[in-house]
Amino acid sequence: MLSAFGHTLQNLFRNKNERHFIAQLSNVIGYTPKRLTLYRIALSHRSMHEGSHENNERLEFLGDAVLGAVIAHYLFRRYPYKDEGFLTEMRSKMVNRQQLNDIGHKMGLKKLMLYNRQDINLRVSHIFGNTLEALIGAIYLEKGYRFTLQWVEKKIVTPYLFTDELEIIDINIKNRLYGWASKNGKTIEFVTKEEKMERGRRLFTIASLVDGEIVAEAKAFNKKDASMRAAELAVERLGL
Repeated sequence: MLSAFGHTLQNLFRNKNERHFIAQLSNVIGYTPKRLTLYRIALSHRSMHEGSHENNERLEFLGDAVLGAVIAHYLFRRYPYKDEGFLTEMRSKMVNRQQLNDIGHKMGLKKLMLYNRQDINLRVSHIFGNTLEALIGAIYLEKGYRFTLQWVEKKIVTPYLFTDELEIIDINIKNRLYGWASKNGKTIEFVTKEEKMERGRRLFTIASLVDGEIVAEAKAFNKKDASMRAAELAVERLGL
């Protein structure tokens, strides 16, 4: 009798948690999802689940590609007379790592995410932006491209990406660095200084070099984030 009662309580607790998760997720994405397992994976960081079938890295890969296509599609319609160079630069501004990280944070992904909150290295990474891409990957798999296109425009572009302002603001950090180097006869490089295992994950240290001299370095659990952070620090230290 006690065993059956305990099992019933466990089910009630599980059902209550699931209803709470669905309500929070629905509030963020604007609809009630059906494939809950898919969204749980999208919101699970590698710091909590090592298996590639359990964390969001594969969905992040997919979402990154889908987001790039959706933004390109949007810009193609938004600017019918602009050339390829302008469209490419605008897409870079709209999907840069820091921008997506800020958007993911503002959307409330921190409350939904499952990650190691004690890991200080994650505080300087772009996990909210990466998770946003994973979420887009999940939406694409459940709803298809057309729905995802409309979702990105409604939930990301309209409230957070003001194209008129982005046209005149240079937020492509690496391009700014390379442009400065070209004008001043300098060379810019990004090199991997160290790659080590920390708590079961690869931690990368990337350095930004000007004429062979280290200007800044940063750490992250993937090279892309470490490189972008190193570029941001270099821009700050060079006064650009």
